[in-house]
Amino acid sequence: MNQNQQPQLDLKKLRPLLLIVLGVIVLLSIGKFWVTIPSGHAGVIYKKFGNGVDVNGKAFGQGLHVIAPWNDMLVYEIRQSERTETMTVLSSNLLEIKMDITLFYQPIVTKLGYLEVERGSSYETAVVLPVIRSVVREVLAKYMPEEINTTKREEIKLEILDVTQSKLMENYVQLNDILIRNITLPDKLRASIEKKLQQEQESLEYEFKLEKEAKEADRKRIEAQGIQDFQKIISQSINDKLLKWNGIEATLKLAESPNAKVVVVGSGKDGLPLILGNN
Repeated sequence: MNQNQQPQLDLKKLRPLLLIVLGVIVLLSIGKFWVTIPSGHAGVIYKKFGNGVDVNGKAFGQGLHVIAPWNDMLVYEIRQSERTETMTVLSSNLLEIKMDITLFYQPIVTKLGYLEVERGSSYETAVVLPVIRSVVREVLAKYMPEEINTTKREEIKLEILDVTQSKLMENYVQLNDILIRNITLPDKLRASIEKKLQQEQESLEYEFKLEKEAKEADRKRIEAQGIQDFQKIISQSINDKLLKWNGIEATLKLAESPNAKVVVVGSGKDGLPLILGNN
């Protein structure tokens, strides 16, 4: 061989290597091998050349995940979300009532595949809001305005919560709680309710005073009856012998006192001693 002759490249031997490099370049151009899911989120695999999302497939949590380059990762926020909706509804007597409803909800992680396929990432506007609006109108239509704002408020909240939870669960969304705030009644109705409540309060105060006076009258009646019974017992027990005996006891006590006195035996009324002091 001529020393100046350069070695020739064997293209047949390099062909596999070139194919591998070309394949890697093609794969990198059509997709990526990994995806990072941020905190508070979860994802499901979407197969571009397959059947789309596997509804029974597992949900991927936060962190770095390796996927096939021909697939995509659809990421959902799974933290609790908060939404306040201002609504105008009708009571049972067809009066308009305005209120704010605040919802606390989040997607069901184990059902993310179903949520993506049947509802999509806009599930809040497609499912959550229509459901809560429908339920609130349905429930409040059974109550009077004064019940909504006062006596039945907690009962109404629990009924709305229970029905909404059930409906959202069917749509792969978990409802954690609701708050009913800023209930606004028509001005005339609000004034009427306030007047009624004031009258009820005054009635309760009047009943309290009557009850107090009745108890005081009972106390005085019992006290008077006690005095009367005492006087009756005393009057029945007093006789001449008792009076004489009390007079003798009093005479003896006076006789024992250090004061100068003169005792005349048998000179008093009924034969009791007569005691004359030095005064």
